[in-house]
Amino acid sequence: MGTLILAVTSLFLYSVGTALQALHFRGRVQSNLAITTLIGMLALTSHGLLIAQTVYYDGGFDLSFFKSSLLISWLIVFLLLGLNLRKPVQSLFLGVYPLAALTILLVLITHTPSRLVSGQSYGMLSHIALSVTAYSLFTLAAIQAILLYFQNRQLKHNYNSLLVRNLPPLQTMESLLFEMVWAGVVLLVLAIVTGALFIEDLFAQDLAHKTVFSLLSLLVFVALLIGRYTQGWRGMTASRWTLAGCILLMLAFYGSKFVLELVFHRGG
Repeated sequence: MGTLILAVTSLFLYSVGTALQALHFRGRVQSNLAITTLIGMLALTSHGLLIAQTVYYDGGFDLSFFKSSLLISWLIVFLLLGLNLRKPVQSLFLGVYPLAALTILLVLITHTPSRLVSGQSYGMLSHIALSVTAYSLFTLAAIQAILLYFQNRQLKHNYNSLLVRNLPPLQTMESLLFEMVWAGVVLLVLAIVTGALFIEDLFAQDLAHKTVFSLLSLLVFVALLIGRYTQGWRGMTASRWTLAGCILLMLAFYGSKFVLELVFHRGG
């Protein structure tokens, strides 16, 4: 199946999913887990086939700026669909589906130098898999933190707002956020450990920036968890710390890619 057909199919399905979630959020239609899951799985399948045609070739993976974003957005949707089967996270689809659609559009309309990773480098692949999964989970945590932040503000100023009526109770939202942060911290630690084991020079020129910002983000998330259990941090404080850690992690993952590929047009 052609790349363009797969991209258009994925965009259509993500648009349908977004529209249904928006209608549910406004109270126009009832939530239906089966339909939500079906549309998400169809979009995920089409998105996955698109990745197979654009990211994987010649026995390796092209993890350049936009193509790695395409892979990460697929994983974010995958994780969210799994979480949605047992957790009240349906509101996150309103942020995740448009994000996935945007990555598909950017892959179609842009071109950056390839950054190939050999499919035979199993140690490196394990590091990349852990890193990408951690980043995807923290992206969900960032969206959750934004919703929690505005939920707190609305509860102080407009208790009957549309946002307050549609989101789970505040305690549930906070619990979900910290579950995501805990899981993300575990994955990030494993990613850093595998990087230390399988990358010859973790502080090489192209990796020093990524290593430093990853360690800084880990410190922020650990401080958040310590603050949660020693100082009772919650609400807006938890949201701000989560977003600060996610911004540092975004700089770690995308900062060097942006400079090398989009500014200096260097591949690797």
